[in-house]
Amino acid sequence: MLLGKTNAPLVTEIPARYMNVALFVPCYIDQFFPDVAIATLELLEAQGVTVHFPPSQTCCGQPMANTGCSAEAAPVARQFVEMFAGYDAVVCPSGSCVSMVRNHYGDYFAPDDEQFTQVRDATFELCEFLVDRLNVREIEGRFPHKVSIHSSCHGLRELRLGPCSEQQTPRENRLRILLESLADVEIMPLTRIDECCGFGGTFAVTERETSVAMGVDRVQDHIAAGSEVMIAGDMSCLMHMQGLISRRKMPLRVMHIAQALAGRELAPSP
Repeated sequence: MLLGKTNAPLVTEIPARYMNVALFVPCYIDQFFPDVAIATLELLEAQGVTVHFPPSQTCCGQPMANTGCSAEAAPVARQFVEMFAGYDAVVCPSGSCVSMVRNHYGDYFAPDDEQFTQVRDATFELCEFLVDRLNVREIEGRFPHKVSIHSSCHGLRELRLGPCSEQQTPRENRLRILLESLADVEIMPLTRIDECCGFGGTFAVTERETSVAMGVDRVQDHIAAGSEVMIAGDMSCLMHMQGLISRRKMPLRVMHIAQALAGRELAPSP
């Protein structure tokens, strides 16, 4: 049995060095962008937490739920909760997957299901976990580039990881706090800081033309700001926009925040 792995609710007073953290890797990161998962692991271990990777983990069920296939998403949600029950925290480098657990798993469980509520309350997006749970506000490292931040819709509207224009509530942007702590980074201002990229999971398939138009518009705002690198906390958004960038040979590259914080170098321009 793992120390600290119980079915009790999350105890926020546990020091980082005593925490047992489960790493949840979204399926598209596992298949297409594994270095994002590795960078996430490196960041967590650098803060002294013990990280576990349950090897039989699968999808969170969001693609099915997103498409209206609730019955198919239910057993996936139940498996997720059983898999991650009892860890002091479950950390994921994707706001959309975390939002699925925190804001939408309630459809598949009874309100008084203690195992579900424990997992729900213990699941965090990576930057949220570092800033809010571990009180990390500085990461040692250097990223000598002009960058711009893409804030994903799930991170803003459902997890409240930063301010959004339709609300007047002041909020710190967790990703920006960590990114601007790196030496030699220059964060370029955008005209529309919280505009959707148009991905939206299966929306990009069912509404292809609209999705592409939104994505191109989003990329152009970053280019107009003078950015070299678009940084985001959701690789799904970056995957969508990277495809648009490469097909149109636009002068911009993308990188997940975990990679920037972990000291990854930019890949050569294609």
